[in-house]
Amino acid sequence: MKPIERLVKDCVRYLKPCVHGAELLGAAEQSGIKPEVIIDFSSSVNPLGPSKKALESAQKSFSQIAAYPDSNSNYVRQFIARHFGISKDNIVVGNGSTELVYLFADVFLKRNDKAVMPAPTFGEYEGAVCKTGETSKFVKLNKDFDIDSSAFKREMAGAKMIFLCNPNNPTSMLIPRDVLIEIVEAALAQDTLVFLDEDFLEFVEKERSLSMISQINKFSNLFILRSFTKIYGLTGLRVGYGIANKDIIEVLLSAKIPWNVNCIGQAAAVAALKDEEHLRVTLELINKEKIWVANELRGLKGFAFSIPDANFFFIDVHKSGFTATELKNGMLKQGLLIRDCTSFKGLDEYYIRVAVKTHDENLRLIEAFKRIVKAV
Repeated sequence: MKPIERLVKDCVRYLKPCVHGAELLGAAEQSGIKPEVIIDFSSSVNPLGPSKKALESAQKSFSQIAAYPDSNSNYVRQFIARHFGISKDNIVVGNGSTELVYLFADVFLKRNDKAVMPAPTFGEYEGAVCKTGETSKFVKLNKDFDIDSSAFKREMAGAKMIFLCNPNNPTSMLIPRDVLIEIVEAALAQDTLVFLDEDFLEFVEKERSLSMISQINKFSNLFILRSFTKIYGLTGLRVGYGIANKDIIEVLLSAKIPWNVNCIGQAAAVAALKDEEHLRVTLELINKEKIWVANELRGLKGFAFSIPDANFFFIDVHKSGFTATELKNGMLKQGLLIRDCTSFKGLDEYYIRVAVKTHDENLRLIEAFKRIVKAV
């Protein structure tokens, strides 16, 4: 038989796994510290974890394990529709939001199509395009890590789709509303699809007024990604969803794999969405701790950052005397895992990302940073 690599499609053979945060097992092996002892600042999820009501609902759903789950997650779609005042026909549910990134690219990218995205941004967009065998084009953000709308519109000419993340990952910055509308309108005029990732938008004040969900019928080219991973804390259950006009959703429902979301994830997602009090307490904590962390980070030598819009800080450490990798390794020795952003396209080796967590955890973060910086 021929070597396996000769039987694999070229677009898959050259596919490289995307680097992510939350590498707890790898960090534990590297440091010798048990994974349950490491505090993970590298993944920006709800520091309080999931709602107790969501966990109770998940446990009750164990009785359904012997049966197939609802293949299209209709019950979840109904509750999401009610939450946003839209139709269930505007919603598709995925096995985490990342499944929908790959599904969208797979469904719509044809031979010789091009996808355009900022740099830096979430790496799985590029991975999804690469897996189809098509090409990604990157538009570097400006020195302030904002999108230059003129440059972006110029580069997206002739593109089949564009990917935008709002707030952006890893920069934690919102795209100004007028810039976002300008780009989506320009894309519509040239029949370019817009994949807009709003996974972190629920951590932002006035989220409803900033979201583009209300615009899905105005912009027939717009697909909006949301997740139960981030603010709802159902990270390990893998539940995400997309919102768009009915034509886009109908195609995606037909193309997705059947039974893609298990019964436990579906039950927990509905309960999480209902628990508005847990959401309120989470946002109150994030907003309070974000201010505290920002004040403490200002006192660290060589750390430069802007106040984040989302629940994580993107920090330039060029003047700290350390690379991102050196800081990550130093923090890990103290039982803390931070995100080295070197793997993000468009960044050098001097940027890190840290999540906002509970006060006691944030205090440990700052104390650990101080110990390292003073050691210079």
